[in-house]
Amino acid sequence: MLRSEELPDCFYYQNKPTLITPNTSTPNHSLYLSNLDDQKFLRFSIKYLYLFEKAVAIDILKYSLSKVLADYYPLAGRLRPWGGAGDDDKLVVDCNGEGAVFAEGFMDISCEEFLQISRKPNSSWRKLLYRVEAHSFIEIPPLVVQVTNLRCGGMILCTAINHCICDGIGTSQFLHAWAHVITKPTLDLRILPFHSRHVLKPRDPPQVTHTHLGYTKTTFKDNNIHVDINQYLQSQPLVPTSFTFTSAHILRLKRRCIPSLKCTTFEALASHTWRSWVRSLDLSTTFKVKLLFSVNVRKKLIPEIPQGYYGNGFVLACTETAVKDLVTSNLHHGIKLIQQAKSSLTDGHVRSMIDLLEDKNVKTDICSSLVISQWAKLGLEDLDFGQGKPLHMGPLTSDIYCLFLPVVGNFDAVKVQVSVPECVVEKFEYYMMDGLDEEENGEQNGFI
Repeated sequence: MLRSEELPDCFYYQNKPTLITPNTSTPNHSLYLSNLDDQKFLRFSIKYLYLFEKAVAIDILKYSLSKVLADYYPLAGRLRPWGGAGDDDKLVVDCNGEGAVFAEGFMDISCEEFLQISRKPNSSWRKLLYRVEAHSFIEIPPLVVQVTNLRCGGMILCTAINHCICDGIGTSQFLHAWAHVITKPTLDLRILPFHSRHVLKPRDPPQVTHTHLGYTKTTFKDNNIHVDINQYLQSQPLVPTSFTFTSAHILRLKRRCIPSLKCTTFEALASHTWRSWVRSLDLSTTFKVKLLFSVNVRKKLIPEIPQGYYGNGFVLACTETAVKDLVTSNLHHGIKLIQQAKSSLTDGHVRSMIDLLEDKNVKTDICSSLVISQWAKLGLEDLDFGQGKPLHMGPLTSDIYCLFLPVVGNFDAVKVQVSVPECVVEKFEYYMMDGLDEEENGEQNGFI
């Protein structure tokens, strides 16, 4: 048994990882990235961690990856600045077939032991993903994979997928395509990847016809109204927090919305998390705070984005309110604001946002914002390479950005994970779960 939550060292079978290239020739060209893909806010890799009870043979994983990369060939390419100068330029994908990084290792740990410490990430989890030495983000290959075999015969699969190339829906689509090649090798992919990003090309000339609260062109802030929460968070020792909300918890949250308002699980939970986060930070009641949250717009555009589009087909909806109005009222205020922000995302609004991003001085305004990314309901937890679905699925790391995660084996539950300053952890945990377990005796505690 593990004596602490720290993972043991990972032993690599080879000194260097291998490059997995597409198993057939693929188009050699530069893939245009849309303004939604190319935001500086998204210049990172989405890092998933999967725990499987039974390992899949390495040769099978490698061969199937080479096969699926023939369809998803941009993931075997490399990012390049369009102007050929520096990282600040617009990025494109050089579809050159160089290949994905594939590392394989062994860790002296069992599935059961990992599950005991899996409630929230810690820094030792980084051992489970090969670290590519690079001077800048664009030098890191778009797809990095590490398969770690465990003492018990299980395996941990970690992937780092470049966010400029795929969003959450796109990563899920790719991972399921990879699994499909193994489990149904004689059948074509159910959903073929749609590569072109020109469906989200800006208009010429750009037409910014809407107000976009989630973006800013200047770092100047009126100190009587705004506070740079992001700067404060980055300066503090951060601690991961994690909460599991069952369907019973979520129903109770919805009942706290007075007057009653028909709302989704996401809307109720986002309002509750935003409110709890703001309350725990003890901000001045006069400050304005924002909530940014991801919304899939594939079906909101006219015409709709084609099926199989795996690029960034989401935008960050934004709402803003005074601290006083958020924390002194119940969930109704936040839910109403979230619903209004979602309903505002029409075709015209999204097109205006794409045009706004033609100005490279525009950036996502995170200085006074909680950012929520939705990983639940994407099918990520259903991934099956032929040896069964995962025992655990989640992020490799925890950050100040809040994740709504799936709960393996419980489709209706949602895990909320976010890192907060060490000095406010207890308050945040209290506000997040206050009363939710006491309203019905005998229920299993939902706080992890």
